[in-house]
Amino acid sequence: MNELKHDNIRQQVRTRYRDISLQGANRDNPSNLCCSPAAGCCTSADEASSRVGYTAEELGSVPEGSNLGLGCGNPQAIASLQPGEVVVDLGSGGGFDCFLAARQVGESGRVIGVDMTPEMISRARMNASRGFYTNTEFRLGEIEHLPIADRSVDVIMSNCVINLSPDQPQVFREAFRVLKAGGRVAVTDVVMTADLPEELKAAESDLYSCCITGASRIEELHEMLVKAGFTQITIEPKDDSRAFIKDWVPGVSIEQYIMSAVIQAVKPY
Repeated sequence: MNELKHDNIRQQVRTRYRDISLQGANRDNPSNLCCSPAAGCCTSADEASSRVGYTAEELGSVPEGSNLGLGCGNPQAIASLQPGEVVVDLGSGGGFDCFLAARQVGESGRVIGVDMTPEMISRARMNASRGFYTNTEFRLGEIEHLPIADRSVDVIMSNCVINLSPDQPQVFREAFRVLKAGGRVAVTDVVMTADLPEELKAAESDLYSCCITGASRIEELHEMLVKAGFTQITIEPKDDSRAFIKDWVPGVSIEQYIMSAVIQAVKPY
C-alpha cells in the first residue's frame, strides 16, 4: 500500500472520528458509530460498552462524555495494571479507557492517550479537567509515529483502533520501541475470520473506518508481532463478540467475517 493511499485512509478515519467527537454518542445519527455495538440500534453508549465487557461501576466512574460507545472489548481489564506504571492508550478518543487505567496506576503512575484527531484530543483534555485527573495526559499523534520516548512505557493498550491503521506492522514496531524491557501489550481488536464477499470488498473505502476492511487475520497479526520483536504472544478470538458485531453493518451478516479478539504480547528483557 503506497503512502498516498495510507494518507487517504488516515484522512477518512480522522474525518469520521472528528464527526463522532463533535456529535458525541449521538443516537440520532447511529451510522457514525459503526465501530460500536450500538450501531444501527438505539442503545446508549453505556449500554453498548456493557455488551463488550465494561462493568456498571466502571461506566459510572468516568466523566460524562468520556465514553462514546466505541470499541470491541475492555483492554484495561486484561492489562493487569499496577500502581506506578506508565500506560499508553493508542487511539484514546474521549479518554474513557485512560481514565479507567488512571485509577489503577494511581498518582504515582501515568497514563498517556494518543489520538490523531484534534477534536478527540480536545474532548479528552476537557474530560480530564472535569474529572480532576492529574496523572493523565493526551497527545496528538499517529499511532504509527508515537510522540513517546524510547523505552519509557510499561503497558500499551488499545481498543479496536489498530485495525484502522493502514500500516499495522509499523504500529507494533512503535509499540516495541516505546516499551521498556518486560513491557506488555494488552489490546482488544477485530480479526478477520473469513474472506469478505465481493460486495463488501467493493465498499472497502467506506468500511475501513468502520473497523471492518482493515481487520487482519490472526496469523498475520501474530507474524507482525513476532517481526516487531515481541514474545509470549496470545491472540484469543471471542466467539460471543459476533452478537454485537452483527449490528455494525446491519443486513450483511458481517459477523461471519470478523470477530473481536484479545491480543497480548511481551517485550523480552
